[in-house]
Amino acid sequence: MNVAELLVDGFGRVQGTVHAAVEGLTAEQLRTRLDGEANSIAWLVWHLTRVQDDHVADVAGTEQVWTGQDWLSRFGLPFPAGDTGYGHRPADVEAVRVGDPGLLTGYYDAVHEQTLRYVSGLADDDLDRIVDEAWDPPVSLGVRLISVLDDDIQHAGQAMYVRGLLERR
Repeated sequence: MNVAELLVDGFGRVQGTVHAAVEGLTAEQLRTRLDGEANSIAWLVWHLTRVQDDHVADVAGTEQVWTGQDWLSRFGLPFPAGDTGYGHRPADVEAVRVGDPGLLTGYYDAVHEQTLRYVSGLADDDLDRIVDEAWDPPVSLGVRLISVLDDDIQHAGQAMYVRGLLERR
């Protein structure tokens, strides 16, 4: 297995978990927060997708799917175009309301497709390229992609956990 195949497999697993967490839920279930500080499934999936879209587009030198395919208008959220959910407060989480689970999975799938187009062409040597000098030490492409994958896996797992609790109610 090479690095491209490894990344394709990792992001593919996230896609499966995102679909399992979201499909078949009602709008009420998607927006349910287990307490006043908790994240909803809708917010978790929207956020993980926004981060993946933002970070992969940046390293690939492409436009984000969010704006390039106009998911921004389809979601109609009260946030600036560049918002990924980082630093959101409870009121911001509450503002992420999605009536159809297909909107979340559709956006994720579009980002996933763009991600796979990029990572499937990577070679081992590409991972050492510095993509962000703002950190000490500077961030390499490999570190950035693993960071995105880790964030995705954590938030997708959280969404599955919330779904499990909702199904047992």
